[in-house]
Amino acid sequence: MRKIYTLLVAVLLFTSCSAHKNAISTSKARKNNKAIQKRNRISIAAHKDLTSLEYIERFKAIAIQEMNSYGIPASITLAQGLFESGSGNSDLAKFANNHFGIKCGSTWTGESYYKNDDNENDCFRVYNNPEESFRDHSEFLKKKNYARLFELDKNDFNGWAYGLKACGYATNPKYPQLLLNIITKYQLDQYDRPEGEIAKIKREDRVLGEINQTVNQPQQDSITKTTPDDKIYTVKQGDTLYNISKRFGITVDDLKELNKLPDTGIKIGQKLVVVK
Repeated sequence: MRKIYTLLVAVLLFTSCSAHKNAISTSKARKNNKAIQKRNRISIAAHKDLTSLEYIERFKAIAIQEMNSYGIPASITLAQGLFESGSGNSDLAKFANNHFGIKCGSTWTGESYYKNDDNENDCFRVYNNPEESFRDHSEFLKKKNYARLFELDKNDFNGWAYGLKACGYATNPKYPQLLLNIITKYQLDQYDRPEGEIAKIKREDRVLGEINQTVNQPQQDSITKTTPDDKIYTVKQGDTLYNISKRFGITVDDLKELNKLPDTGIKIGQKLVVVK
């Protein structure tokens, strides 16, 4: 009997502690959200609820711009924005300028907004304006698990709709059809554009190179951190792997091997080991 009593007390204490911890977490989340709302009070006060057609008109230009830069169909970006943000009228869109329901994740260093989603007080990214949300949507998709989608034609909205679900963007099994229904209803494919074979190859090489660079960056960082400064070169405007190799008397292949580079793509500010 005593054992049962002791067990019950332990369970009650654990439940009480868990509830207390959750209460603290919720309290902090509310305090954080109030601070975000206070900071954005001017834009929040000026917010006007949009119809779906008004939303499309407002954001079609940046959706097309992102499509031309990365190959994500404008129709997909607009459909996701309409669905995820309730045509820009959701609390997350109004208070945090987050139109795609993108959560903080381990790499996010900006401000956060909390709301119940898959879990209590899930962390979502906060942007200064909706346009930042659209740009970050493209950056968010430049991950290894979405890489194969960038090999699709930039007007293949059907492939992207099913690909997003298959790659893990959403858990709703009906997500592809939800997006396709929105695209059909508002004829969003009118904003998509085909691309020539050469243009597609160049875009694929650039975007997939950026994705590979991001994937391999932690490994490369560990290499440069353990290398003396006099053996490190910081990439500048106009640099290519070829002219860097000539400058330091080393082959391109050696540079790639030293820095664990998957291809010849480099970016300004990147640190490279240039001496064996």
